[in-house]
Amino acid sequence: MLSLWALFLSAFGAATLLPLQSEAVLVGLVLREPEAWLTLLLVATLGNVLGSIVNWLLGRAVEHLRGRRWFPFSAAQLERAQRRYQRWGQWSLLLSWMPVIGDPLTLIAGIMREPFWRFLLLVTLAKGGRYLIVLLITLGWFNGQ
Repeated sequence: MLSLWALFLSAFGAATLLPLQSEAVLVGLVLREPEAWLTLLLVATLGNVLGSIVNWLLGRAVEHLRGRRWFPFSAAQLERAQRRYQRWGQWSLLLSWMPVIGDPLTLIAGIMREPFWRFLLLVTLAKGGRYLIVLLITLGWFNGQ
């Protein structure tokens, strides 16, 4: 049970702006207990998606600070970003699994007021899909083993 908590917390933290690697924890656990792969997949996905929800909520909160003198983005910059996001934004969430760019994408989705249901669906598909591929590679399912 402790190992599941470690996986959950590493996946949660990895979805925030913290530099954590939940994939290494997942691989280590699945090598130790390959029969538990589905549970590990679900725990890692849940933790990572919940961390992304925190980013989305932070993005929603940041929007309320708009217009303050110290706010780091001008109105014009936010309008440009919003136009780009309206064109590519929801589909860019399918890249939320990627290192470096994925976490900021989930924050921007909150700033740009991406509907929560769509955010949740796309981020869950992306992050769950990434963990599934890591598990399949680790278990050797792609090379016929």
